Order: sequence, then structure tokens, then C-alpha cells
Amino acid sequence: MTDTVDKIPAPSVPPEQIKAIPVRHYGRWVSGVVVIGIVALIGIAFSNANINYSVIPDYLFDPGIVSGAWTTLYISVLAMVLGVALGVILAVMRLSSNPVTSTVSWFYIWFFRGTPVLVQLLLWYNISLVFPILNLGFYKNEMNQVMTPILTALLGLGLNEAAYMSEIVRAGIQSVDEGQTEASHALGMTQGQTLRRVILPQAMRVIIPPTGNEFINMLKTSSLAYAVQLPELIKKATDISSTSLAVVEMYFVACIWYLFLTTIFSIVQYYIERRYARGSTRNLPPTPFQRLKKNLRMFGSFRRPEVAR
Repeated sequence: MTDTVDKIPAPSVPPEQIKAIPVRHYGRWVSGVVVIGIVALIGIAFSNANINYSVIPDYLFDPGIVSGAWTTLYISVLAMVLGVALGVILAVMRLSSNPVTSTVSWFYIWFFRGTPVLVQLLLWYNISLVFPILNLGFYKNEMNQVMTPILTALLGLGLNEAAYMSEIVRAGIQSVDEGQTEASHALGMTQGQTLRRVILPQAMRVIIPPTGNEFINMLKTSSLAYAVQLPELIKKATDISSTSLAVVEMYFVACIWYLFLTTIFSIVQYYIERRYARGSTRNLPPTPFQRLKKNLRMFGSFRRPEVAR
């Protein structure tokens, strides 16, 4: 009887409840206060500056400014289309086993990436000094009449962009496993069919993000066309400032339009990237609205965590 009683286990005592003490990040609060102080100082400096802010809304939708913004968008789209089309050709040439085509592609990329865009624009703008007459056999005209500001900007921006796009496309093509090419050839596809139907669709996941960045950069780089008398946004803003004497104010107007355009296309780029990421990630990244909702929820939950019971 005694042995039976000894074998009964004693009741276990529950462990003491763990108290969760949140870690206090004092450095975050200090850095936040410092940043807010710097932003406040900058705001005070600009508020006391000799800038007539009331003029900015008056010129924000001025017909000249709107037409300049439209020209900026127009030339950026055309130059980007030219850059992408020529960039794909240059990338294929660069990856070719033909030494002539690969060398020509390399030389093109080397030249246009190694010289400033402004210099290239000025060379196209003054090409009539070298070739006064354009004679193609079926078409003959003075070069001054042919090289209009819009054509000069298109060639200067588009040909320069093609050098960068060729490297982006080449990186995207090389990111696809070589087994895909071998399997396509085993199915009887030609090299062109393999490139169009197998390689490029898979490479788009790598090509799309930097291409979107290049287009947003093109929107800002198009301001260099001001040097070749293209009536884009900066040219229109400068022309208006010369008569209204609101020089800095007109540059603020131009900045607002550039920010508006880049923001719109940044959102478009995000959704395009999100679409092409469907086959590579299990969980798609949140949309800007979902991210904003999450951040607002976080700001509303700055409470000390309760002790688990």
C-alpha cells in the first residue's frame, strides 16, 4: 500500500507568467526629433525667402506650361519607344556569335554610354555644319530644314537610351536558364521563335523594373532638349519667367509638373512589376493603397503591449 502511494506523482506547479517588457528605442525618437527639426528649419528658411508663392497656382495651368508638359511627355514616350526597339536589336546583336555584329553593338554601347546626352543633342542640332545637304537619293533637302528641334531631341534622347536598354535586355535574356533554349530547340523551334516565345516572355520579369526606371529618368532627361530649342516644360517655364520676372516661381511650377508625371508613371510601373511577379513570388507585394492602410493602422496602434495571460 505504501509503494502504491509513493508512485502517485505530485501535482505540478504552473510556471510563473512571463512579463513582456517592450524594448525602448531611444535612438529612434532622437533621430526623429532631429529630422523634424531640420525639416522645420528648411521650412522656415523657405517661408522667409523672397519667393512669391501666390504666383505659382496662377501659372500652374497656364496654356504655355500645359503645352510644355505635353511636349515633355510626347518626346519622352517617342524616345523611349525608339530606345526600347533599338535596344532589343542591339542586345541580340551583342549576344550573337557573329563577331561583326557583336563588335558593332559593343562599339555603339561604348560610344553612347560614354558621352553626355547634352553633347549628343548639340551634335545632332549642329549636324548641318558638317552635312549641309541631306541627299538620300529619293529625298533631298537642306539639313537645317530636316533637323527640327523635335527630330533632334528624338534622335539625341532615343539613340542614347538604346545603349542603356540594350544592356538591360541583355541582362534579362541571360537571366533565363539555358535549358529553356535547349528544350525549345529540341521541340523544333528556330532561334527567332525561341527568342520571341520562350526567352523574352521569361526575361520580362527582369527587364520591366529597370525599363520603368529608365522611362521615369527619361521624363527628367528630356529637359536637356531645352538646349536645342524644343518647347518642352523647362523652355516654356523660362520663356514665361522672362516676361513675368518670376524666375524661381516658374521653376517651382516645372518641378510640380515633373513630380506629377513621375508619380503617375511610378504607380503604373509598380502595378506592371506586380503583374510580372506573379509567377516568381508566392505572395504578391502589397499595393500602395494596402501599404498606406497598413501604415495608418500602425500609427493607430502605438499602445504598450498587454501582458499575455
